[in-house]
Amino acid sequence: MKTNPFYKNNKNRNMDPKEKENINEEELMSEAAQKEAAENEESQTEDVQDEAALTEEEKLAKELEEANKVIEDQKDKYLRLSAEFDNYRKRTMKEKAELILNGGEKTISSILPIVDDFERALKNMETATDVAAVKEGVELIYNKFMSVLAQDGVKVIETKEKPLDTDFHEAVAVIPAPDKALKGKILDCVQTGYMLNDKVIRHAKVVVGE
Repeated sequence: MKTNPFYKNNKNRNMDPKEKENINEEELMSEAAQKEAAENEESQTEDVQDEAALTEEEKLAKELEEANKVIEDQKDKYLRLSAEFDNYRKRTMKEKAELILNGGEKTISSILPIVDDFERALKNMETATDVAAVKEGVELIYNKFMSVLAQDGVKVIETKEKPLDTDFHEAVAVIPAPDKALKGKILDCVQTGYMLNDKVIRHAKVVVGE
């Protein structure tokens, strides 16, 4: 309920001077208290803002420190990976060079015993009188040699009465076929063809019937 200003003014007018002075002092004290409270509140607000700003600065500083740490870790990993790749590249180049230089070592080592057999056969031929025995010995050496080649992935290309296939065969001559069933088929092989691990390394030279 609002106080009538007229009533208030009349009341103050009826008070004695001492009472009026006390009331004025109370009002002044109340205003001073309100002003001090407002100043305190403003000071507290500024302190909170400063604290918030300091906290944000600390947060950014921490994030920067973590980012720098991640960068250093990534840099270290990159340098390690680069060094490992360089070592791998050098090792691979060395192995490739050795493979090119000594790639046939295994095959040659497996053939050397056959060369020994040929040497013994040639020596025996000097005094041999049995042609059949010499022939049998040479056939044994040949079979042994082909077995060694097969172990290294070498295969003979089949030709006898096979249809001509230009992927494997090279026709060097064409002759009349002795039978209609042999037309377009291989009648003879002039030079044997070979494959290495399913790759043709030499085509078979053949004679084809027509």
